Amino acid sequence: MNTEKLKQEFYYYIENQSDLVEKYDGLYLVIKDKEIQGVYETSLEALSFGDLKFGKGNFLIQKCGAGKENYTATFHSRAKPYQYA
Repeated sequence: MNTEKLKQEFYYYIENQSDLVEKYDGLYLVIKDKEIQGVYETSLEALSFGDLKFGKGNFLIQKCGAGKENYTATFHSRAKPYQYA
C-alpha cells in the first residue's frame, strides 16, 4: 500500500474522530478502505490482526482519542517507516 492510500485512511479517522471517540475512546483502531476493521486494547493486538488479515503495510492503526493531539499517524512499510503529521 502506498502512502497516499494510508493518508486517505488517516483522513477518514480525522473526519470521523468525534463519532469514533464516542465508541472507541482509548482503543486502537485498524482502518482499511475507510472502515473500522478491528478494535483492540493494544497496538500489538491491532498490528497482529492487521498483518494476518491484510498483510504488512496495507492498513492503518490509529489510537482513538479526542483532540488534535491525537492526530498522529506513523506509516510503516517493509522498506522504512514514514511519519506523517
